[in-house]
Amino acid sequence: MLNKFKKLIALDNPFRLFYHKIRAIIANIYYGFPSKNMVIIWVTWTNWKTTTCNIIAKWLRSAWKKVFLFSTVNIIIDDKEYQNDTKMTSPDAFELQRLLKLAKKQWCEIAIIETASHGIKMHRVWWIEYDIAVLTNITQDHLDLHKTMDDYVNTKLKLFKELISNIRKPWIKKTAIINKNSNYSDLFLDETYDSLFTYGIWRWVDLVAWNISHINKETQFDLRIPWEIIKIETKLKWDFNISNILAAIWVFRTLWIESKLIKKAIKEITLVPWRFESIENKLGIDIIVDYAHTADALEKVLTTIKWLKWINKIITVFWATWDRDKSKRPIMWQIVEKYSDTIILTQDDDYSENTLKIIEDVKKWINRKDWNGFFVIPTRKQAIQTAILTAEKNDLILVAWKWDEHVLVTNEWQVVWHDKTIIKEILNWIK
Repeated sequence: MLNKFKKLIALDNPFRLFYHKIRAIIANIYYGFPSKNMVIIWVTWTNWKTTTCNIIAKWLRSAWKKVFLFSTVNIIIDDKEYQNDTKMTSPDAFELQRLLKLAKKQWCEIAIIETASHGIKMHRVWWIEYDIAVLTNITQDHLDLHKTMDDYVNTKLKLFKELISNIRKPWIKKTAIINKNSNYSDLFLDETYDSLFTYGIWRWVDLVAWNISHINKETQFDLRIPWEIIKIETKLKWDFNISNILAAIWVFRTLWIESKLIKKAIKEITLVPWRFESIENKLGIDIIVDYAHTADALEKVLTTIKWLKWINKIITVFWATWDRDKSKRPIMWQIVEKYSDTIILTQDDDYSENTLKIIEDVKKWINRKDWNGFFVIPTRKQAIQTAILTAEKNDLILVAWKWDEHVLVTNEWQVVWHDKTIIKEILNWIK
């Protein structure tokens, strides 16, 4: 009954926003403003936030720092890690304040919080005294809430505008870290901060990666910073991960962590789950799981795959957005059609929409006929199974969207689900 009532009220309704602001105020008072004695790092934008957050957290832990992390997929409190089953990037204000309080009791000194536009707009992160704001990139997303890209950008910009007005902590400057390769980055560079650092690939920035090469299972590049040039080796592949590494390096430098620890941390990290993650098998095919949920993320993943010379055909198991921001559907499916040899349309989180109705809505954007490089298989397990059984040697299967989620939300109930587990079960069955 309550959920039906909520659907009648627009997400950006002033009364709804005011209600969430009051909740944030009460949550802060109830839990005693736990952010005031911690270094708070916001990582925000459309894509790669989760990856960047996890790189920062893992590196800080390797430098013997006690860390709290809240990201879309996982939560870290000191030496314990949990999966995030809320399906929310920015949780309810009471839950976030509760976790910050718990982290503080565990003597965590640094908090890394992935911050979505919903969290800013709905005041879930309001009154948290943050110190470092990281901008990764910007592309279309969440227009169900924001309606226009201008409102989406300005909502994110608000986080940076208010950085300097937060209560100052004597041990840290109010610092902005901006990806200059990102669209709209100039808007963020115009704001006032104690410290401003930029990064990027092949651009005139404070921290630049150049001479990039992907050799075997390693990525190598030269890192040019104002005071020196460092040769970097990492097992994290592709240019988007280089950008994530650059953002994390500036966080490290802001926290006065030594250069030798930075280089050691870069070399030691072998995998950030949920991004371009490969599932091992003995079939001679590549199976990749990735959280490509926006047009930009999807295009980056598929163009990266196209770059792989040994790949024969690309089979994409994909879906489209549900209630939220339906305007992404035609854009994303044009990308899937452009780069995929075979497309298998299947189920993802439906929420209030009907699976078959979504499929019919999506099909009208596909220029291929059924069974001619395009298949509709509503049941997700059967779709993945079909992709694996029909793949030939040197083909690559991209299973997009759900990445490491552990539930699938239908319009009736939630079911236990995990793409990687299902893929491994199918592979074992094929044996």
